Amino acid sequence: MAAVFSVRRDPAGQHRLTVLLWRRGQEPDLGRWALPGGIVRADEDVDSSARRQLAQKVDLTRVAHLEQIGVFSDPGRVPGGRVVATGFLGLVPMPGDGGSGEIADARLPADTAWHPVDDLPPTALDHGAIAERARQRLRAKIGYTNIGFALAPAEFTLAELGRIWTATLGHEVDPTNLQRILTRRGMLQPTGTTAPPGPAGGRPAALFRFTVAELRVTDPFAAFRPPGS
Repeated sequence: MAAVFSVRRDPAGQHRLTVLLWRRGQEPDLGRWALPGGIVRADEDVDSSARRQLAQKVDLTRVAHLEQIGVFSDPGRVPGGRVVATGFLGLVPMPGDGGSGEIADARLPADTAWHPVDDLPPTALDHGAIAERARQRLRAKIGYTNIGFALAPAEFTLAELGRIWTATLGHEVDPTNLQRILTRRGMLQPTGTTAPPGPAGGRPAALFRFTVAELRVTDPFAAFRPPGS
C-alpha cells in the first residue's frame, strides 16, 4: 500500500502536506479512509503492484517518485488472518497554475480525497501509522537528497518552493536561505523566465527548475531544522 503525498492548499489558503486516501471497499473497516493497496498478483513484483493499485483504485497514473518504506507484519494488524503489507512512499508534484492546487480536487473519484497528514480522519487498520512512517521518511530525505523535485511543479518560484518545504517539514523555511542551500548543492537552476504577475501585481518572480528529476543524495549528513534549534 502507498502513502502518496502532495502539497495542496486548504480552504483557508494555507499550503499543507496531504496524503491521498480512499474509502475502503471491504471488511474489515469497510468505508473507512485507507491508503490504496491490494494483493500482489503472481505476474508482478511489489513495485508494479503498487503502481497498478494506484491507477485502478484512485486514478493516479503519474507518480513522480515511489519507494518502499518497510514491511508491516504485526500478526494482529488485520483481524481474522495474517496479512503482511509492503509500505510505499509516493510523491505527486504540487499543481502549478495549470491545475487545481486545492485539497478538494473535483477530478478525483468520488470515494477519494486529499487529507492533511497532520489532521487525518479515522483510518482503516494501521494505515495511519504507515502514513506517519512515510512522512518521517520524507522529512528525513528532503534534508539530504533532492527528493523535493517530486513535490514541485516542473517550474516554480522561490516562494512556491518555500511553501513546499514548509508544508513538508512542519516549520517555516525561508525561501532565500533555501535557494542558497539548494543552489550550493547543484539542485536548482533558473529558467530565464518569470511567472505571470499575481492579482496584486508587482515585480514578476523568477522561475526555477530542478537540475535532476531522479533521486540523488546531495549532502549525506544534512538536515533542515526548525529556526532557533
